Amino acid sequence: MVPASGQSDAAPGPGAGPGPRAVRAVGAAASESGVASTLQVLRRLDTGPRGLTDDEAAVRLAQVGENTLPSRSNASWPWLVARGLRDPFTAVLLCLGLVSAAVFAWSTACVILALVVVSCVLRASGEYRADRSMAGLRTLVATTSTVLRRADDDAAPAAREIPVAELVPGDVIKLGAGDLVPADVRLLRASGLTVHEAVLTGESAPVAKDAAELSPRDGATLFEQPQLCFQGSSVVSGSATAVVVETGGRTRFAAAEGRTARQRQSSAFDRSVHGISWILIRFMLITPPLVLMADAALRDRGLETLPFAVAVAVGLTPEMLPVIVTTCLARGASLLARAHGVIVKRLPALHDLGAVDVLCLDKTRTLTQDRPVVEQGLDAGGRADPDVLRWAAVNAWWTLQLADLPEPDALDEAILDTADEDDLMAYDGVAAIPFDAVRRLSTAVVRTPGRLGTHTLVVKGAVEAVLDRCALDDDERAPLSELAARAAEDGLRVLAVATAERPARTRGYTPADERALAFRGLVTLHDALTPSAADALATLAERGVSVKILTGDHPGTAARACRDLGVPLGPDDVRTADRTDTLSDAELTDLARRTTVFARCTPEHKARITAALRADGHTVGFLGDGVNDLPALRAADVGIAPRDAADVARESADVVLAAKDLTAVGHAITAGRRSGANIATYLRITLSSNVGNVIAMLAAGLLLPYLPMLPAQVLVQNLCFDTVQLAFAHERPHPSVLRRPIVLDPREVLRFITGFGVLNAIADLATFGVLALALHGLGAGDDEAVFHSGWFTENLLTQGLVMVLLRTGRRVAEDRGPGPVGWSAAALAVIGVVLPPSPLGSLLGLTALPLDYYVLLTAVLALYAAGLALARTRYERRLAHHGTRPCATHSAGHPQAGVPRGDHHRRADAVVRRGGSGPAEPGR
Repeated sequence: MVPASGQSDAAPGPGAGPGPRAVRAVGAAASESGVASTLQVLRRLDTGPRGLTDDEAAVRLAQVGENTLPSRSNASWPWLVARGLRDPFTAVLLCLGLVSAAVFAWSTACVILALVVVSCVLRASGEYRADRSMAGLRTLVATTSTVLRRADDDAAPAAREIPVAELVPGDVIKLGAGDLVPADVRLLRASGLTVHEAVLTGESAPVAKDAAELSPRDGATLFEQPQLCFQGSSVVSGSATAVVVETGGRTRFAAAEGRTARQRQSSAFDRSVHGISWILIRFMLITPPLVLMADAALRDRGLETLPFAVAVAVGLTPEMLPVIVTTCLARGASLLARAHGVIVKRLPALHDLGAVDVLCLDKTRTLTQDRPVVEQGLDAGGRADPDVLRWAAVNAWWTLQLADLPEPDALDEAILDTADEDDLMAYDGVAAIPFDAVRRLSTAVVRTPGRLGTHTLVVKGAVEAVLDRCALDDDERAPLSELAARAAEDGLRVLAVATAERPARTRGYTPADERALAFRGLVTLHDALTPSAADALATLAERGVSVKILTGDHPGTAARACRDLGVPLGPDDVRTADRTDTLSDAELTDLARRTTVFARCTPEHKARITAALRADGHTVGFLGDGVNDLPALRAADVGIAPRDAADVARESADVVLAAKDLTAVGHAITAGRRSGANIATYLRITLSSNVGNVIAMLAAGLLLPYLPMLPAQVLVQNLCFDTVQLAFAHERPHPSVLRRPIVLDPREVLRFITGFGVLNAIADLATFGVLALALHGLGAGDDEAVFHSGWFTENLLTQGLVMVLLRTGRRVAEDRGPGPVGWSAAALAVIGVVLPPSPLGSLLGLTALPLDYYVLLTAVLALYAAGLALARTRYERRLAHHGTRPCATHSAGHPQAGVPRGDHHRRADAVVRRGGSGPAEPGR
């Protein structure tokens, strides 16, 4: 027995309070308590089984602080709104508003500024709700606790109820069924204790806890130490006495809460918008000075060209970008919610889903159903033997009936599912010795039919524990241990069954009777597979999404589930996560690229592996449901959680599923790709057209003695083009587009808009020549108005052609009907032809065009269409050439795994434009 004060020779005397050693040990106590003995823990904390005195507790409370979660001041709602103005995307909108106001387009300026306000308010509201939801963690912590305290060293300890905030390291507390564990504790005594740790680990089954001095097994996580319980978990059954080892911000629960408070890293959508936004800003800042300087130097025109220069800058930018993005994402999220019960909490996350090429997930309740299933019973020779299952079922049934257990063990449930009820009822139960963490087995004593005066002990449990109690020599025990080891390596759970005949007696049975047993055989079990998992994994593979399994389970168990689901695994595809602890970030990135299954993962492992995959250029989704998954949910581009996940995990996720089902994830990814494809198409078409127009305007401004187009005409043209492009939000992309991730790579977007913008500019310059031929010389009469009208018409017609010919994954010959984009392009063409000669056209300075102009323009448009088709084909071939190099490795049979950052993004963006029609990739 440890002395009441728990002190060693160096400990302070009675009433002196905790010594320096105790204070220093507080921070490290939780992690060390799993490997230290009870005596060592008590000495380290300078306490004993009788608890602390009131004076000692008061001193410690002053030193370490209250047992409460660290307070965190959340940003106010107005501050969140103001912070949203720093976003580059919002900066583009502000610039557009200021530019519109500069040319006195007040209605446009008001609309754009309204979009800025709405965007900031929506973003701030989402962040504010997320901050508030984090406070929900605190409701999971107990408010009072039963503690043993003494008035002084000589007084007897008395149990009293105190606020949890007053608990300190070294306090001895009592736990009972229904209690919330108030701090991280080490058990001193326990009786039938089971604890629900789902809020910390995500595992739904209660965990058996025991105060026995057990050495932690290799690879076991801190949560798997039976002598430790953690703040936030709850007692399902039994009772215990425990010593507090960590309180306040040093508990594992507080660590998880603290990780959720970290700022989310920028997602794929954020990075893409950031890059494209700054491209637009640079162009906007450069264009007006260029126009002014060129006109001043070559045409001796000064500030009178400022409205035109500003109008050109407005024409360069996609004013409808926020509307298109919001409409595409909102429409996709609405359809996804109605059709599949998937809720997108953060709209940009839908785009990120479309870009996901790596999905990280846990095995439990995703690939498997969190319940074991009996595979078979084996005799000592490794042959199938139904008698082994019969004896195992007898043990499970009568242990459940006679030991007064709160609920059957999951393994016992699986065994009973295979049992014949008549076989079980043939035996009469006499006594039962339930399972405990020390013996690692359970025993049922039954009366066998026809054998009067004899009782049969049926023992079932861990293989080594049963074999140690069997009447076997070493030569007989070795092959049985090897047989069990082979089954375990194959990912099976293994139980041993033995029996013994004893003379009937009236006195009870004890663990001492579990000896000289006759070995009956082994029962092997595997995790029940989720019925939809195999098809869902195949679908994800077809769509270029590789799966990484990050699980706390044994590597053999995870590998077995993968093989049963048809996921091929190489010899190096399964690793234990502890191997990553000594790796640098670069080394971990390389390992994550080549590995499919990481077993024995802690929350920190999951988050670090997720971050490593993102560093490798992948867009990563993470599917999790427990507090242990919070760091990885925040580290991923898209955090995904089921509706029945822990509250804080669900609130932290970007996407919430109706159930933890990979099929639903597949539907969400498809919806994201549809929305992403439409956004990408809009950006490419709009920006390439705008760049072409700007180049042509700059050239015309230098060649012509007058402005190539009036500011009002530029704005009306942009308004028409922007309005019809709303059709992209309702376009249904070609199915081939959905086969690969949709990635908005700013560099690829810049290459695209530059190449096709130059082609557009060439068509515009060709139109200048057509106008010259039609007018037989410029500069006389109404030539200026005719030029403005001709270019106005040509611009709208060429932009309509671009909309039809550069749609993602589409060919004109493949279209069964015009669709929203086709009808919109037709409307744009009609406006271009009808507006100049109309009364409204005269108000804008436009006029009717000569007939021969339309004939010549038709030839220009035909050549332009042919040039577009040829350029698109060459562009797709170039991207296909760069995007189909063999992958370094193929993770889980998915060709995207292992693709370096540049190659992967080139391939993904190539598929956006070529509709997934490039050469087949190796490894498919």
